[in-house]
Amino acid sequence: MKLAVLFGGISSEHDISCLSAASILRNLNKDKYEIYPVGITRSGEWLYCPNCDPDRVESGAWERMTGKVKVVLAPDRGMHGMVLLREGEIEIVRLDCVFPVLHGVGGEDGTMQGLLELAGIPYVGCGVAASANTMDKALTKKVVEGTGVRQARYYLALRYDFERNAEAVIAAAAETLGAFPVFVKPCSQGSSVGVAKANNLLELAEGLTEAFKLDTKVLVEEFIDGHEVECAVLGNLEPQASTVGEIAPTQEFYTFDAKYKDESSRLYIPAHITEEQIATVRRDAVRVYTALGCRGLSRVDFFVTHDSGEVVFNELNAIPGFTSISMYPKLFDYEGIGYAELLDRLISLALEEHHG
Repeated sequence: MKLAVLFGGISSEHDISCLSAASILRNLNKDKYEIYPVGITRSGEWLYCPNCDPDRVESGAWERMTGKVKVVLAPDRGMHGMVLLREGEIEIVRLDCVFPVLHGVGGEDGTMQGLLELAGIPYVGCGVAASANTMDKALTKKVVEGTGVRQARYYLALRYDFERNAEAVIAAAAETLGAFPVFVKPCSQGSSVGVAKANNLLELAEGLTEAFKLDTKVLVEEFIDGHEVECAVLGNLEPQASTVGEIAPTQEFYTFDAKYKDESSRLYIPAHITEEQIATVRRDAVRVYTALGCRGLSRVDFFVTHDSGEVVFNELNAIPGFTSISMYPKLFDYEGIGYAELLDRLISLALEEHHG
């Protein structure tokens, strides 16, 4: 099977994509797949890297390798694959499947999925609408409101309004939520990028100012004091939820660095919550996954409050991290599905979704 693995990308999560892709490339069964590693630079250049060593992908050294070939993904369904642009010649590689290991903007937001849909190529993960809706935290909130699953209360702030009257936006957010601390989150950055905790009006103003540098829409959310737990979901129309894992970050809250770079953050599988709470998280994870129209995989994140033990939905990540310290593969490994088998299942689900 000819399988392209896309990594890198134009988002702020470029480096994490490379870490995830390196782990995937190390674990794909070379007897089953003819693998085409395709790196996307921060400026958006696509490069096929023949015989690309996963260590070089992880370190970023792949961009300095010799022998790279410019490549485009053709939306022409007759080609059904990549066009390699070598000097003086063009080669078409017909692909059976694409594994987009692209976190954030330009990879997880429906844009890459739309290109692959036009090309008619099966791909791992959620489709166009689900990717777009899960990338935008405000749209996710709107869909989840209809499921009955408890989620953090929020205020949606718009850059246009903030630029016209910042004081009014700050006051409205504070009044809506009623108490500090609150969290400030750009709607479409993903993976804790640009997230800030605000303990007062001044910090709220600072958090909004910084967040609006990254996005035109920003959520201000109530603070949920609880265990940070995650559930991995796998499947198409009949998804299965893993057991629940718990994050114990050494930083004040689960920042971008804590999530991907801080190996001192402790992971507990199963989470240190009751069996009843684990069952609720698993049920609600599937409910959210299904309502958003997800396919293939997602990681669904919750809080379990310290005082009442209430389960509160936080967010869904349509292309979760696949690094050596990432929760998604660790959760299914606990369930008895090893990394290589998990990749096989994801590719099978992509083919199943495409071919019906």
